[in-house]
Amino acid sequence: MSRPSKRPSETVFPLVPLGRIVKKAGAERVSADAKVELAKWMEQYASRIAKEAIKLAGHARRKTVKAIDIRMAAESVR
Repeated sequence: MSRPSKRPSETVFPLVPLGRIVKKAGAERVSADAKVELAKWMEQYASRIAKEAIKLAGHARRKTVKAIDIRMAAESVR
């Protein structure tokens, strides 16, 4: 996986909830850079899942991406 280069203002995910996720995982403190980096990786992973889900919906002759498409795509992208 290549590392995307984005500024914090260009991330899709809000950074505060990402900090909470890292803290729930056991971290005492989370730097702003860590939150931005997690946001970048999550966006890249979510994009790969979305692209695969779109293919699955198209294969089923649908324009609408459904939850099942996302679940199946997430299983195949791992």
